[in-house]
Amino acid sequence: MGFASFTGRVFFASIFILSAWKMFNEFGVDGGPAAKELIPKLDLAKKHISSQFHVNLPDIEVRHLVATAIALKGLGVVLFVFGHGFGALLLFVYLLVSTPFLYDFYNYSPNESQYDVLLGDFLQCVAQCGALIFFMGMKNSMAKRQLRRRAAKQKTT
Repeated sequence: MGFASFTGRVFFASIFILSAWKMFNEFGVDGGPAAKELIPKLDLAKKHISSQFHVNLPDIEVRHLVATAIALKGLGVVLFVFGHGFGALLLFVYLLVSTPFLYDFYNYSPNESQYDVLLGDFLQCVAQCGALIFFMGMKNSMAKRQLRRRAAKQKTT
């Protein structure tokens, strides 16, 4: 059972580690293709938030966001594979923050071709969030079950 659990975590984590490795190799001076894709989406989100809340948001260096994403994925995967709940939490935070920006299907009409692709990717990330929540819940319930076990009574001779 332990080997199957470890293997499942490795397969699940491979999604994150492969994308982090690709982002790391392509990072370069400007943040790589990930930064170029993120710049217009971040500008659109900043404009929307500024108009809704009537505040001016500071400029954000996109290279730092990409580097943070790489670090969250890398550290989260290593901890997650070895069964640590904090790794699952790091991956969950990464998905929670990045998914609405990367897969902005809501900026397109359903008739556009990009809408279906972005919606599918968004729903896949939501499913990954669900899997991480399930893992964290199972980790917490396992500890409680083990505490409930009572020590065996000593036999008197």
